[in-house]
Amino acid sequence: MFRALTTGALGMSAQQKSVDNIANNLANVGTTGYKRTTVAFQDLFYENVASSKHGSSANRVSNDGPQLQIGHGSRAVATIRNFMQGSVTETGNALDLALSGSGFFQVEMPDGSMAYTRDGNFNRDSTGMMVNNSGLPLADQIEIPQDAIAVEISQDGIVTAQMAGDGAVIELGQIELAKFVNPGGLEARGDNLFAETEASGMPFYGNPGMESFGVIRQGFLEQSNVDIVNEMVRLIEAQRAYETNSKMVQTAEDMMSMTNQIKR
Repeated sequence: MFRALTTGALGMSAQQKSVDNIANNLANVGTTGYKRTTVAFQDLFYENVASSKHGSSANRVSNDGPQLQIGHGSRAVATIRNFMQGSVTETGNALDLALSGSGFFQVEMPDGSMAYTRDGNFNRDSTGMMVNNSGLPLADQIEIPQDAIAVEISQDGIVTAQMAGDGAVIELGQIELAKFVNPGGLEARGDNLFAETEASGMPFYGNPGMESFGVIRQGFLEQSNVDIVNEMVRLIEAQRAYETNSKMVQTAEDMMSMTNQIKR
């Protein structure tokens, strides 16, 4: 009975984490470049409580036949991120960039380290640098002149600007992308940023259009890959599983009360 009580409580805790995860997905359904996550579960240890072949003793365990094993529930062990391509929406903004492929934009953190993102919502800061919504510059250090009247970014990442006056077109730089052997191993840092980890492996660098890095689409943004209907179905399943485990806890408590009454 104590085992059933703790197993049910652990099940409730695991399903609560699943509900929290689903809530986060739904909250980010409108977040540019967001990638949905799921919670991975793992069963806990098993206890051999009796032998089916030698049943004369409840405490005897045999190694030469099927054994009676009782599990101790489950726990949430990992968050799995799905990097499937999200839908692309046209914005018409010259500095909005969508990636079609598995690459990541690189931005420079204040400490000089690199962070990686699928959010291509860029703008120009007061110095002309091309930065993301958090003010972090592209690692490529693209600086747009103040007197530029138009900016063009090709599918292969070459940035050019048309200047006021004579209308001359100058090249400002090349946007380089990064990709990973295991993007699911990246660490989410918030602000649509990811950091390299041992699990993700070191980044590979390349220009848009190379291999599977993908191409850049100017004037578009990649949307979240969260499917609202699917998340709602998962939410219902998690809620029912939580309720079932809650009933298990209540049942175990009732059985313990009955046992105490019998002893009296």
